[in-house]
Amino acid sequence: MALSRRGYRTELNVWPGWVDGLSSLIIVVMFVLMVFVIAQAFLQQQLVGKDRSLVELNRRILELNQMLGKEREAGVTQRAKIDSITAQLESLTAERDKANESVNVSLSQVQALSQQIADLTAELQRLNNALGQADAKTQEQTATISELSQKLNLALSAKVTELARYRSEFFGRLREVLGNRSDIRIVGDRFIFQSEVLFPSASATLGDNGKAQLAKLASTLNDIAKTIPDNVNWVLRVDGHTDRLSIHTEMFPSNWELSTARATAVVEYLIQQGVPASRLAAAGFAEYQPVDPGTGDDALAHNRRIELKFDQR
Repeated sequence: MALSRRGYRTELNVWPGWVDGLSSLIIVVMFVLMVFVIAQAFLQQQLVGKDRSLVELNRRILELNQMLGKEREAGVTQRAKIDSITAQLESLTAERDKANESVNVSLSQVQALSQQIADLTAELQRLNNALGQADAKTQEQTATISELSQKLNLALSAKVTELARYRSEFFGRLREVLGNRSDIRIVGDRFIFQSEVLFPSASATLGDNGKAQLAKLASTLNDIAKTIPDNVNWVLRVDGHTDRLSIHTEMFPSNWELSTARATAVVEYLIQQGVPASRLAAAGFAEYQPVDPGTGDDALAHNRRIELKFDQR
């Protein structure tokens, strides 16, 4: 009985101990779990901070990379500038060396030029002396030239006077031969035929009456020419003139052709009459040298003319 009680007591004593142990174990586990949770929370907080730090570091790294890129670009630019400056420096150095060589050459040239200047100065002095002598000779020659010019002017004046005398004689005798006609007149130093005396209208073919008048003129001219000395170089100039009325034909497209053809026809006929060709000249003036500015029939008739001028070549 007593054993039974002792045994019962023993069982009662063992169970609460196990419970206590289990409770202690649960408490320990709970403590460990709390520590783990707290540690986990702490670690989580640490990880969040680390993430933030990592993000900040990444941002900073990105900024540094950008700055590094700019620095690299700046470095490339600076290198390019350095290369350019280096090239310029090398070029300037080469130019400096070349300039130094040029200076040396220039010094040699200056010495040579100085010698040349000295030689030229001596030559100039010699020429000045020669010029002084030449001036005296020039003055003498100038006086001689002046004297010769006076003689030449006197000779020319005499020739002109002599030619004027033969012109006056020629025109006087021609007037006697041709008679006192209103359509043939003397104006100054010119003998004038109205075109109608020599040519039909709008034609450069001499008419019979015109040939007769020119034959008389040629005879008179040949007679006068025999008395003119050989040293009087004379020429009879034949000038053709038209009125202001334009002509447009196949043979004469304008008054230039008509006036020139009439002057040439007169010259050719005079040559046929024995006048030397070397003493004749032909020119056409169309309507551009009128003697009468009027517009009437009389003015037009006066401007249609052949002029003969006894001149000196």
